[in-house]
Amino acid sequence: MNQDANRLHSDDARWHRVLTRDATADGAFVYAVSTTGVYCRPSCPSRRPRRANVAYFPIPEAAEGAGFRACRRCRPQVARAVDPKLAAVRRACAFIEGETERKPTLADVAASVGLSPHHLQRVFTAVMGISPRAYAEALRFGRFRGALKAGEAVTPALYGAGFGSSLRLYEYAARRLGMTPATYAKGGKGADISYALAPSPLGRLLVAATQVGVCMVSLGSRDSDIVAALKTEFPDAKIARDEGDLADEIGAVVAHLEGREPHIDLPLDVRATAFQWRVWGSLRTIPPGETRSYAELARAIGRLQAARAVGRACATNPVSLIVPCHRAVGADGKLTGYRWGVERKKALLEVERARANPPARRAGTRAP
Repeated sequence: MNQDANRLHSDDARWHRVLTRDATADGAFVYAVSTTGVYCRPSCPSRRPRRANVAYFPIPEAAEGAGFRACRRCRPQVARAVDPKLAAVRRACAFIEGETERKPTLADVAASVGLSPHHLQRVFTAVMGISPRAYAEALRFGRFRGALKAGEAVTPALYGAGFGSSLRLYEYAARRLGMTPATYAKGGKGADISYALAPSPLGRLLVAATQVGVCMVSLGSRDSDIVAALKTEFPDAKIARDEGDLADEIGAVVAHLEGREPHIDLPLDVRATAFQWRVWGSLRTIPPGETRSYAELARAIGRLQAARAVGRACATNPVSLIVPCHRAVGADGKLTGYRWGVERKKALLEVERARANPPARRAGTRAP
């Protein structure tokens, strides 16, 4: 690693390079803006974003894995990496992306970049947050999903994306897509979604689900607002209210909000990037009533510099409460950044803590 790259380990240093549009930092990292969904070179001539909306990634492929797209103005994906390790990971990504007709082995990828399989596995996972195999799988599924959105039929899309069989695709789709490939398209076209509404300690509650599982949980002050949000999320789905069909699901969420159940164990039907799944999985390991900072969550998934991207993954979680993003906090422990409002976040944690630490029974009283 050259001397310039060594000086770019802190967010303060990266932010300074972004503010000054320092071209010498191009290739050392890219920055992504949560409000636009775009990532750029440090030297990009575009207007500077607010620092609170910026996340940093070591290479463009990592930013794209987190759901960002390349800036058309500065074309960050063509910048040459200044760190040999980052350059090797980028070459590995390019090799995997080029293998559309077969599934390359770890040995194949390692040989293409001149590293041992063990060393490549370690370096690749440290930079990307996922293994080469998981990256290849995510790419195949991304190609498949894009073909469906473009109107292609399932079978040609399946083979065109590199899946060798429908069984392999459906196994992966069950974990990543939720809606079956035959019904998935942009906006949930062809999907049947039922929803139920109920009062809760934190306001009006909406739970929506497909036949596969829960696809959205919302809190709000008015039914009209949270139903409108559901229809905006799935504009082409068939949506109908059905309290009876979702009685168990909405009952489980209400019981949790009332402090009667510590966990919500319901099947999910959500779409997300590999990075988002890793963040959400880490959130679900946090004990009720406890919190972790975005930086701690980033460390837990092996992405030390991705705290802001972790925050974005929390903010885009469509099934909050089931995936407890209210347990993520700022570096100083402050309750910031909750889509249903900080007061609701505070109330959720208080309910969980009360259940985890019930008040001591006074002497001389009997248990009920």
